[in-house]
Amino acid sequence: MKPATRSTATLLVTVLLGSLVVTPSVAARTPSARDIGYHEWTSSLDFLAGRHEGTTVDQGSLVFSDPTGTTSYVDPFGDGTAKTYEQATWESPEVRPGFALTELIASWNATTPAGTWIEVSMAGRSDLGTTTKWYVLGRWTDGDDTAAGSIHRTSVPNQEDTVGDVAVDTFVANDGRSLDSWKLKVTLYRQAGSDQVPVVRSVGAMASRLPDDKTVPVSPNGGAWGQVLDVPTYSQETHIGHYPQWDNGGEAWCSATSTAMVLDYWQAGPSRAETSWVDPADADPQVDHAARMVFDYAYDGAGNWPFNTAYAGTRQLDAFVTRLRSLTEAEQFIKAGIPLVASLSFKKNELPGAGYGTNGHLMVIVGFDHNGNVVVNDPASHLIPSNDQVRTTYDRKAFENAWIPHSGGLVYVIRPSSQPLPPTVAQSNW
Repeated sequence: MKPATRSTATLLVTVLLGSLVVTPSVAARTPSARDIGYHEWTSSLDFLAGRHEGTTVDQGSLVFSDPTGTTSYVDPFGDGTAKTYEQATWESPEVRPGFALTELIASWNATTPAGTWIEVSMAGRSDLGTTTKWYVLGRWTDGDDTAAGSIHRTSVPNQEDTVGDVAVDTFVANDGRSLDSWKLKVTLYRQAGSDQVPVVRSVGAMASRLPDDKTVPVSPNGGAWGQVLDVPTYSQETHIGHYPQWDNGGEAWCSATSTAMVLDYWQAGPSRAETSWVDPADADPQVDHAARMVFDYAYDGAGNWPFNTAYAGTRQLDAFVTRLRSLTEAEQFIKAGIPLVASLSFKKNELPGAGYGTNGHLMVIVGFDHNGNVVVNDPASHLIPSNDQVRTTYDRKAFENAWIPHSGGLVYVIRPSSQPLPPTVAQSNW
């Protein structure tokens, strides 16, 4: 289980000098405002707005075109041999969210054939008026065929400077520091001499500045009370001891198990051929497959948030990480037929009925009962190794307080492109 803690306003949206300016109405702001903004590039027009060096746009995606140079990369989890990769880059326009952000999480959907990979980085302008360095938010490949030139997917530790640091998958500003704007850079790599190319269908980021609230009031009815989505139930506990090289087996597979449930809800899980490497005695091989395909070798875990959504993206779904402000907002997704993977943390007895405590856990919000309590697929439900025990209902107030103050309301949004998102709120966080 991954630690979840990370240390509505009127909008004016203007495109000006290559920057996206998002300005919340000052009158609508309160001292406890939960400032969250998500922006994504996911179309030909979007990608054409950025700066290209060796990349091009093809059918709405960002594609490696002509190499601009080479990089010698020693995979820190490989055999120590340096391999040469050709590279090309795309840099997004600057985004000014209209608040001083203190955290940022990027997401992407990409296809990376064997021998190719991408790196997603972020830079910004600090409150001191200086431009930051590029912080690496992830090195991603959708497979693990290292013999064919693929790298081990990884976050990048030890990036701290005077402005901030990257905590696994999240840029976190230092105390007293913030960023007024941000931009992303995607570097596409292919092994020298290869004709394979990575393709990026979308890339975006959620920026936030959140109050230090220890508790939040229970949120009002958002219109989904009594609605529950038919998401299949998988227990992580039935996978204890499976493939311990990927995050110690099922005991730590809450994120991968939750992602697998949502993929199968959309009928987008891996085929029998793709999971043929899994022990035939395993009734739910798609869970083992997910853990393997999201595993972050530096973090040594399957709980890297954007790696989970990137894996969902390889299943021809659109997926990203964002934060919500309340269960009222979560209800809008349930009404739209979209389950959410939510990140929580809580002490034992703080979430009545769970029967355990955790520094970080993920579960799927599948709906609400008629009293507004949260119906979830909790892969660790009751810590009993049975899929039949996964569907459970948690008290609305207790759930909201295990979610909003701890992870900032973090969720994975995973859906087919044909499934519309809910209407956006004033300060758009999706």
